[in-house]
Amino acid sequence: MNKKVLLFLAQGFEEYEAGVFTDVIGWSRILGNEPVDMITTGLRPEIKCKWNFNVRPEIEFDKININDYDALAIPGGFEDAGFYEDAFDERFLNLIRDFDKDGKIIAAVCVAAIPIGKSGVLKGRNATTYDLSNGFRRKQLADFGVNVQDKHVVVDKNIITSTGPATGLEVSFKLLEMLTSTKNVDEIKIHMRFTNK
Repeated sequence: MNKKVLLFLAQGFEEYEAGVFTDVIGWSRILGNEPVDMITTGLRPEIKCKWNFNVRPEIEFDKININDYDALAIPGGFEDAGFYEDAFDERFLNLIRDFDKDGKIIAAVCVAAIPIGKSGVLKGRNATTYDLSNGFRRKQLADFGVNVQDKHVVVDKNIITSTGPATGLEVSFKLLEMLTSTKNVDEIKIHMRFTNK
């Protein structure tokens, strides 16, 4: 049976940061040695993204069975577009805790590290997040007891965090590698033309 990723879409999420997950996992499903499936969810029937898209998640949040999934992927978003209204919702924070308790992979791009920090699962662990805006988000993450690293991508056991949209593909490929294998990632990179083999 294929491994399966749950993609959580908060209000005001950044489309590119979601798109890197859907694209890499999508290519894997069609052309990978080890196909992976992805299902989208959110707390609303329709989610308004930051840059003009509206999205309808595939599964209602209260119908999620954590046992059906091997990983949780979280794109970041913008506070002025309502991102933290959903990202800080206790229902979502509990989902993060459940995934971590079971040792399942959690992959976050940019400020998606902040709700992971708020959930408490990163306390005393290494992570990173958006570093500009005078380091506001990094300070916020540190206030949750996280050892904030000055790196583009940080992996601490089952949790992947990163600094911004430019790191999204690296996070997505790392997620795919942790779910499957380096060989599978190399195959997908060839098909997506990241290499000229």
